[in-house]
Amino acid sequence: MIVVKNYMEEIVLESLDKVIESCGGCDCEICRMDILAVALNSLPPKYIATEKGQLYSKVSILQQQFDVDVVSAIARAVDIVKKNPRHNKKKDAEA
Repeated sequence: MIVVKNYMEEIVLESLDKVIESCGGCDCEICRMDILAVALNSLPPKYIATEKGQLYSKVSILQQQFDVDVVSAIARAVDIVKKNPRHNKKKDAEA
């Protein structure tokens, strides 16, 4: 079965935790997913078609090309989410 996937998501996920930590962002699941969404929305999608389970042969080449843009997008996303975290709103609503 051939699957179409936005490879940019894989690249962002690989750098997400390191950038969140280095920027002092919240690493709760809500903030992590918000940061991921904001970062992905600011980056161009890179779709690949591959057999399910097949290794991506161009992974390292693609990742090197996008690393700087990805880290910058994640850092901007961390800043945006830090200014308006949803996890506080959820906790306030439950109280």
